[in-house]
Amino acid sequence: MHVRPVEGTRLAAVVETPRGPLSVPPRHQAPIRLSLIVPTYNESRNIEELLRQLTTVLEPRLSGEYEILVVDDDSPDGTWAIAMRLAERLPMVRVMRRRGEKGLSTAVIRGWQAARGEVLAVIDADLQHPPEVLARLWESMEAGADLAAASRHVQGGGVSDWSALRRALSRGAQLLGLAVLPSVVGRLTDPMSGYFMVRRSAIADAEMSPLGYKILIEVVGRGRIRSIAETGYVFRERTAGESKVTARLYVDYLRHLLRLRIATLPPRFPRFAVVGFSGVVVDMGLLFLLSDPHALGWGLTRSKVLAAEAAIVNNFMWNDAWTFGDLAKRLGGGSARLKRFAKFNLICAMGLALSVLLLALQVDVLHLNRYFANAVAIATVTAWNFWMNKTFSWALPAPTASSASAADAPRRAAAT
Repeated sequence: MHVRPVEGTRLAAVVETPRGPLSVPPRHQAPIRLSLIVPTYNESRNIEELLRQLTTVLEPRLSGEYEILVVDDDSPDGTWAIAMRLAERLPMVRVMRRRGEKGLSTAVIRGWQAARGEVLAVIDADLQHPPEVLARLWESMEAGADLAAASRHVQGGGVSDWSALRRALSRGAQLLGLAVLPSVVGRLTDPMSGYFMVRRSAIADAEMSPLGYKILIEVVGRGRIRSIAETGYVFRERTAGESKVTARLYVDYLRHLLRLRIATLPPRFPRFAVVGFSGVVVDMGLLFLLSDPHALGWGLTRSKVLAAEAAIVNNFMWNDAWTFGDLAKRLGGGSARLKRFAKFNLICAMGLALSVLLLALQVDVLHLNRYFANAVAIATVTAWNFWMNKTFSWALPAPTASSASAADAPRRAAAT
């Protein structure tokens, strides 16, 4: 069916674009069960078929209790106008035409701000997300999950005809996310997914600040997400329209990760960063003294190995005494300190390998500026080293059942 876009169409389905901070209100005055956001830009060839498939899945389960909100970024191909025409015969469809503000992530949040659902959801408009998966996501939400995500990396999931390079880039982005933001990315098998449902109460009043296309890590990072359910799906190839994936999206993803990392920094991290900077000074100073022809004049490789190890020793001593000093006292000295140092050394060596890998990926594959890429690698490895050392080098042993019982005894006595 051909639908002729008409400028200036005003229907009851038209939704005004919210303004102000990107924060979802706690509830709507006339709540319904589910609001599904479909962010669009130049999807005129897909929107009708997508809406047909979505209603086929949702109507038997939620008739009268759901809405589909198309949020269009003023598409030159008139996607918004086609959606408005379709809304004349699909009462569950509403349309928001955004002007002066663009981007998939912000489109999703603007849609959620205007949505009425107690559960908020998002799906891509290009038919690469199979609409039938909505049924399983909804079952997970009804079972009590705070967030249900479609994943390519669990049983039943996969990608269609991706090249080896595209698969490597996808996994590389996930690895980068794990290094920078493990407490968020580590909760998901597919943090790059743009197909999920979330309970409104889990993100209400949390001010969002997303970048690029990846909204899921923003939701998990800033929301109050306790339980997550994942269901497998096979990512389809686009059948109509053009892909919007560019190198700029990778840069935005990096910026987004770092922004979230800074926003959720633990109080010990600034000390860890200061110690890391002192290690750089030690490394550079010793490298100069050992390798300079006017000083000792040793070979570059031997000089670098010794300088790097001296920096690691410097960093461990300061972190053990200052950054994690309170934990170190409880963990003890002597052999316990030597074990901490061994773990610290190993983690730093892994961080160095990660740095080289990230640098090569960004420069050789993505052709990014080498200095920008090096800065990203340094920031990523700093976050990696902090999290890994906090988790393993200075981790307190878990309390045993007997010690926990002994600790609770005074409270039980006081209660009686």
